[in-house]
Amino acid sequence: MYSVKEMFYTLQGEGANVGRPAVFCRFSGCNLWSGLERDRAASVCNFCDTDFRGTDGEGGGKFKTAQALAEAILEKWPSDYQNEHCTPLVVCTGGEPLLQLDKDAIVALHDAGFEIAIETNGTQPIPEGIDWSVVSPKGTAEIVITECDELKLVYPQPDAMPERFESIKASHFYLSPMADPHRQANDLLYRDSLTREVIDYCLKHPKWRLNLQTHKIINIP
Repeated sequence: MYSVKEMFYTLQGEGANVGRPAVFCRFSGCNLWSGLERDRAASVCNFCDTDFRGTDGEGGGKFKTAQALAEAILEKWPSDYQNEHCTPLVVCTGGEPLLQLDKDAIVALHDAGFEIAIETNGTQPIPEGIDWSVVSPKGTAEIVITECDELKLVYPQPDAMPERFESIKASHFYLSPMADPHRQANDLLYRDSLTREVIDYCLKHPKWRLNLQTHKIINIP
């Protein structure tokens, strides 16, 4: 059984694949926060701004088999472009997708023609067959991965500063200004000052690049 909060077709809004069309499959549940506000302060990841509880989102639900999950994801992809000239991309995210994404689901998604990307907190091993891995460490959580395609760190985190993760082998190192769930999205003064802080860090440490969530800037899912 796979529990999915939501499933939708949009453009990837950040990282190395920014602008690329993809089906996002947001799995329910996380091992670093329950998703309940009453638990936020005591959680390892206390700044999350994503709703990953339940299965009541757009395209969400419970899928009994990997095949059923893959078919539901494929239905979100434009049927006219299911060919070798335009490889479909599915981004498995959460919550923490690797609590559910298993070998059967990976095989079913590949059989459906998808390239599989994951967005994970790095506390679970990355299974074989994942085509693109994005790891975003959180707080004091122990990271078990040693390499990935993108290391995307929300900045600043007192317990998860960039230097802690520089031994991880990655093709891209990104810093994302933290989106404070307790502040208004249009708090421009706060947002601009934090972005400036990230820019300054990247200029001093050119291994890292600024990552902006363009989907939020242009207001798409």
